[in-house]
Amino acid sequence: MRFFVTGASGWIGTAVVRELLEVGHQVVGLARSDASADKLERAGASVQRGDVDDTGVLARAAADSEGVIHLAFKHEVAWSGDFAGAAATDRRAVEAMGAALAGTDRPFVLASGMLGLSAKPATENDGLVPAPEVRAVPAGRRAATALLTLSLAGTGVRSSVMRYPPTVHGDGDHGFIASIVGASLQSGAAGYVGDGDNRWPAVHISDAARLTRLAAESAPAGSVLHAVGDEGVPFRQIADVVGRHLAIPAKSLSPEEATAQYSHLGHFVAVDCPATASITRELLGWTPTGPGLIEDLELGHYFKM
Repeated sequence: MRFFVTGASGWIGTAVVRELLEVGHQVVGLARSDASADKLERAGASVQRGDVDDTGVLARAAADSEGVIHLAFKHEVAWSGDFAGAAATDRRAVEAMGAALAGTDRPFVLASGMLGLSAKPATENDGLVPAPEVRAVPAGRRAATALLTLSLAGTGVRSSVMRYPPTVHGDGDHGFIASIVGASLQSGAAGYVGDGDNRWPAVHISDAARLTRLAAESAPAGSVLHAVGDEGVPFRQIADVVGRHLAIPAKSLSPEEATAQYSHLGHFVAVDCPATASITRELLGWTPTGPGLIEDLELGHYFKM
């Protein structure tokens, strides 16, 4: 199959492109810079120049594909304070590509998250009823865009929503865990909030990429999928490993201290968000085989400064 992949040169996207190519699929990756285009070409993918603001480009590339994997999101805009603007751009992108695929029965896989799901542990069946604030301003909410994606099943699109955990970890990761390691080193302590019993789900990058490929190949229309390897790692365990490898103490922080130490990640450090993937594993025959988060941290690559 010939897949159009947005976010193709990012952390998850690079692994997904590699996974697709290794099993014989063709990939057209969206690239907004020369560096991203070069990276995709070296990997063996074709390049579509543009970005997620270019709805016309997105629609044409989707129409020319045999399926779409939408991983791109304007994280730099979101973390700078305009999350609603980044989410609105994402919604317009989904609307454009979804319309281009209508009536084709081709796959559309949307990258989403599981932070904010209230059930503990959260399953694939949770988060499917929009909260009042989501219904009030759907354009600025990623949760509303995920529900929009699921609704594309009614227009002849084999749509699915891939919920990734807060950390998709592995060698080369520059996301949440790498940021936590860097902030801990700078502050001189590996912080956790309260007793640190709050839990984070996690998945290794190799398992996330394989599941994303399986979703594009065979997930039924309207599927919600959880890319979960570890269902819930207590954050205190993460802090203990980080502290030991950096030779600094693990330390309990107040919520205010966590915000001061971890900046925009301060809130997430305290979130309790365990999640399961039982439905996903049964539906697609997916079994994680990569190292768990603690095992991956113990390998040491996060601490090569």
